[in-house]
Amino acid sequence: MDLRYGTNPQQRAATTAPVQPGPWPVRVLQGNPSYINMLDALNSWQLVLEASRALNRPAATSFKHVSPAGAAVAGPVDDVTAELYGIGRASVGALTSAYLRARDADPKSSYGDFAAVSHPVDAELAELLTSVVCDGIIAPGYAPGTVATLSKKKNGRFLVMEADETYTPPQHEAREVFGLRLTQQRDDVTLSTTLLDDVVCGTLPATAAEDLLLGLAVLRYTQSNSVCYLRGGATLGIGAGQQSRVDCTRLAGAKTDTWWLRRHPAVRALAFQPHVRRQDRINWQIRFIEGDLTPDESTRMSTVLSAPAPAPELTDKQRTQWLAALTQVAFVSDGALPFRDNVDHAHRHGVGYIAEPGGSIRSSEVEDACREHQIALARTGLRLFHH
Repeated sequence: MDLRYGTNPQQRAATTAPVQPGPWPVRVLQGNPSYINMLDALNSWQLVLEASRALNRPAATSFKHVSPAGAAVAGPVDDVTAELYGIGRASVGALTSAYLRARDADPKSSYGDFAAVSHPVDAELAELLTSVVCDGIIAPGYAPGTVATLSKKKNGRFLVMEADETYTPPQHEAREVFGLRLTQQRDDVTLSTTLLDDVVCGTLPATAAEDLLLGLAVLRYTQSNSVCYLRGGATLGIGAGQQSRVDCTRLAGAKTDTWWLRRHPAVRALAFQPHVRRQDRINWQIRFIEGDLTPDESTRMSTVLSAPAPAPELTDKQRTQWLAALTQVAFVSDGALPFRDNVDHAHRHGVGYIAEPGGSIRSSEVEDACREHQIALARTGLRLFHH
């Protein structure tokens, strides 16, 4: 299959082909994928397939630049998300709820995402996708009429791909870099709650174990180093591709705080002019939360509001009080936590449960920090680096 171009438009003659005889793992139903589209599709599909099989629920992810911006399994859609997308939360179908919850983790980053869902796309999800800025989707099937609905998006350039649920990948995978071919065994360890049996301190309730299991599936397809915060079957913040693990922890923690602060009454009270688009509303809400508006941003924000903001920014007291109410958050790391500072920072964002491989020379200090903060710690013995 010819691709539109490589990683960048100047890299022409990009192609893809199966590495073994037989059926392709995916097929294109609409559009013309680029190299990055294929990477997003193949990685995101594996994520939702593993998450759905592990948790026995429909799963979805919102992918950007070969890492998830968010991921979730089917579950309740809260008032903030329902209001943002103009839907009735009580009537949302399971698959649509999974994608809405995945996209809501980091809606600023999900702008122009690639979506993946574990179950066939139904009419409800297809209709939702026509109303959001999204570049494509991969799913194991499509209900009658949904491909036609999606094909009208982006003037026919919206990418629709179908994955083969029964496809078994080769036992080895390879890539070529600077004239060398690197080959390795595929990481095929099954993700299950048995990976969480080694609870070295605290108690791990079933709901927390499910969140940690979802986190393992997410990080398996997130550029390393990576960590994620989760609650209620959805990611709240993902930190990807940082050279320092504690930087991942702080980055994902800041995103988690933003997710929670978007539910603060002062943020929900921001009254926007009717013409302001959904994505612009999201971006202004986040800038209001961050509070460090430039003079130009302050001027422009005043023009998009139909009434003055409740305050120039959330006060420290408001933030502290609101963030203290975020609890029972799960935290997963794709590699061993090397220092206790990751635990100390995670504790600031409501973390009550941690899963990490263990094996660091300072693992005892990590365990001590968990005991100090009354955080349950499970050691998986499984590293999930992804590059």
